[in-house]
Amino acid sequence: MLTSGSMLHRLILLLATLPQLILCQSYNHQWAAEIPGGVEHAREVADSTGCQLENEIIPGESIYLLSCHHVRRRSTEQDFKVHSDINNHEHVVWAEQQEVKNRRRRQGFWPGGFGGGGWGQPQSPRRQPEQTYSSDYPYENPLSLNDERWGLMWYLNRGNGIDMNVQEAWESGITGKGIVVTILDDGVEKNNPDLVENYDPMASYDVNENDNDPTPRYDLVDSNRHGTRCAGEVSASANNSVCGVGVAYNSRIGGVRMLDGDVTDAVEARSISLNNQHIDIYSASWGPDDDGKTVDGPGNLAKRAFINGIQNGRNGKGSIFVWASGNGGRDHDNCNCDGYTNSIWTLSVSSATENGLIPWYSEACSSTMATTYSSGSSGERKVISTDLHNLCTSTHTGTSASAPMAAGVIALVLQANPSLTWRDIQHITVRNCHVANLRATDWRINAMGRNFSHSFGYGIMDASAMVRMAKTWTVVPEQKSSAVNADIGRVSIPPSSSRSAKMQVQDSGDVNFLEHVQAHITLTALRRGDVQMYLTSPGGTKSQLLARRPHDTSRAGFQDWPFLTVFCWGENPKGSWLLEIQNDGRSMVELLAWSLTFHGTLSDPSPPPTLPAPTPSLPSPSNPKPKEPVPAPAIKPESTTRSNHRSRPLATESSAPPTHQASPLVPEAFNNPLPEAVVPTSIENCLVQSTAAWCSACKPGYLVLSGNCVTKCPEEGYYQFTVQGESDLSSHCLQCYYTCKTCSGPTNSKCESCYGDAELDKSQPGEKYCHEKNLVLQVFSSTRWYYLLTFGFLINIILIIVLLVYIYRRKSNKGGVYRPGTVYDRVLQVPTAGKGYKPVNPAEPSGGLKPFHDDMSSDEDAGEGFMTPYSDNPKGKPYRDEENR
Repeated sequence: MLTSGSMLHRLILLLATLPQLILCQSYNHQWAAEIPGGVEHAREVADSTGCQLENEIIPGESIYLLSCHHVRRRSTEQDFKVHSDINNHEHVVWAEQQEVKNRRRRQGFWPGGFGGGGWGQPQSPRRQPEQTYSSDYPYENPLSLNDERWGLMWYLNRGNGIDMNVQEAWESGITGKGIVVTILDDGVEKNNPDLVENYDPMASYDVNENDNDPTPRYDLVDSNRHGTRCAGEVSASANNSVCGVGVAYNSRIGGVRMLDGDVTDAVEARSISLNNQHIDIYSASWGPDDDGKTVDGPGNLAKRAFINGIQNGRNGKGSIFVWASGNGGRDHDNCNCDGYTNSIWTLSVSSATENGLIPWYSEACSSTMATTYSSGSSGERKVISTDLHNLCTSTHTGTSASAPMAAGVIALVLQANPSLTWRDIQHITVRNCHVANLRATDWRINAMGRNFSHSFGYGIMDASAMVRMAKTWTVVPEQKSSAVNADIGRVSIPPSSSRSAKMQVQDSGDVNFLEHVQAHITLTALRRGDVQMYLTSPGGTKSQLLARRPHDTSRAGFQDWPFLTVFCWGENPKGSWLLEIQNDGRSMVELLAWSLTFHGTLSDPSPPPTLPAPTPSLPSPSNPKPKEPVPAPAIKPESTTRSNHRSRPLATESSAPPTHQASPLVPEAFNNPLPEAVVPTSIENCLVQSTAAWCSACKPGYLVLSGNCVTKCPEEGYYQFTVQGESDLSSHCLQCYYTCKTCSGPTNSKCESCYGDAELDKSQPGEKYCHEKNLVLQVFSSTRWYYLLTFGFLINIILIIVLLVYIYRRKSNKGGVYRPGTVYDRVLQVPTAGKGYKPVNPAEPSGGLKPFHDDMSSDEDAGEGFMTPYSDNPKGKPYRDEENR
């Protein structure tokens, strides 16, 4: 019989091994097998092995799914006998038992809300509809939309170039009509009143239950609401007085239920390749664990499904895959360790908050191409969308909300030009993202004159500009690829140091204009998360391929992992490439091999248009050889904004983003002063007008401000910028750093005055900063607490030392006086003549105290005065702990 101590010991051992059990590989009872003979041979294989033929995984690929019900449904070990029976069959080329993968929805979680209630609070399926909301913020509504929460859809109706310019596309008649989008997720509530009109059964399937109904499984906490929320962002109907409006509100919408069960390579492949001649866009807001320590990506079947989609989908134009970049920001994850967002076949989308900040959950990496808006801190608004039980939500969050928003924008672009290929969409996206109000410290300008950030990619997607470009876009040339291996030996990177490796590319094959660049890295490290990597192109564009991941303690290193950067788009690959590896750990890192794979075109995919020669009075561009002019977005005149001491027109492409570079960023409009064509001037005092609503250069005496001409810059929030050596025609009003009220330059060290909640710091020579007063008080407060805690810690140390000294001296004392009231009362005996021992008599004077001495005067006294150890054992044996176990 087990004692309580033994049971507790075994329970502790079980809990200690539980994480290992959870992290073990898990296999189910299904096999994927390539059977070239077709369905008849597949049935023969199933019958002879005791399995059941389910379906073809990838249409036209002769890969079938077999369910073997005589095998355990879930096991940590592979069934080698059944595998051998299937794999060795004469009709089978190869077979693979399906492994259950960890795939997570990329929705955010906030204290005080598991999507509406408290943390983990159950929500009744029959909850009452949410109240009707009204917005106190001004918004634009040129189409007079009557949807209940249209006023709250800040990411679509704010204007001023910071809302993706979707309404301008709507006004031109582009609403996504005829385009089909499907949501790869946990199902879609097809009867939702805001989705039912646009629901497309041909774009829907339940892969988990193997039927045609994608309706999600309902439970007490609405855990399968994610897909329905994503679907509403794309195709929620307009002008029906219900909930909100989808970005492409006339597009067709479907859903694939594939996350509410075992997610395997076969499940992913079936979902990605579903009806790819009918579906135009696949939106996915899920991926491997965003825990800051996982390196994982699509399996063999999913990769084949991606390739099949881009080669054969949409009648050869290629399926378009939009992917959420990841929610691992809190755990310092990096989306280049996610093989889905790190793929050339997907368009990776990140998030920005209402105020243009980097969300706490956002991951930064060089594979992020574009950004849309989503949730942020508790004081910033979230995303409006459809919800389960025919309801509406105002709390859709995370990069999960960004990917469907981007899918809706792409649906508008495809309606404008249905002949666009999957690569055309990426080209148009790169050329038409803009900085808007995005705030990041790593904004840089690449060799093509484009702004880019590892947190935001090329910036916010501009739907109106993308639609305009799509209407006249010429399909890009055929994609070419070329791989170059670095001829190196083993390169050791000692602890707390960095090493660089150069590759001189003289022959890049048929790639002269880059699209994607993949750096295949093989290295070993005792702690993979201590490694950082940077890649610099011949044009000087520096991409961070990998940032430090503190939670990644793996010793696996990287085995030919393809790190992707899209920031060299349009550059020439020939020249010197520099790979820098930084080791922030305490052990050696060794680079074993690396290579570069270039994807792009032989000829220029968008040759610059022929423009009339500028007049002598026009400023010459800072970059005389722009490869790909980027049109400035058409922005409406500034509308009335809510009274706020920080409210002002926010940055557009003609405004420099915040930066910490040595020299101020030159806006892309300066590098490309004549974006696509010079149109007749209709803006007052404009000299060079690039679009109907945008002025690139004003008449002498005027300055360019957000595409208009003004006589002077606003007193607050702007400074006058003039290109060195040019006339006043090149003067622009550029935005100050967001902490400055007035300034003399674009950085946070150029402030001249501050807002009321901040104070000016002039302590640094030649630099002036605005520091928030509350922040200063918090710093001082935290400093006081630091001193108090330090003082308390020292006091505790002193007390512990005193206590240890006291105990030591107490044990070292060889003699002493017995004192009553101690444990010795029970055991101390005084010797008497001829009768052994008798208790001390407390009635005697002085309490019966007897002096105690170690040095007995005789052997007799020594024998009689000896005390045996205390024992409750009746046999008088010494006490041992193990006997009571």
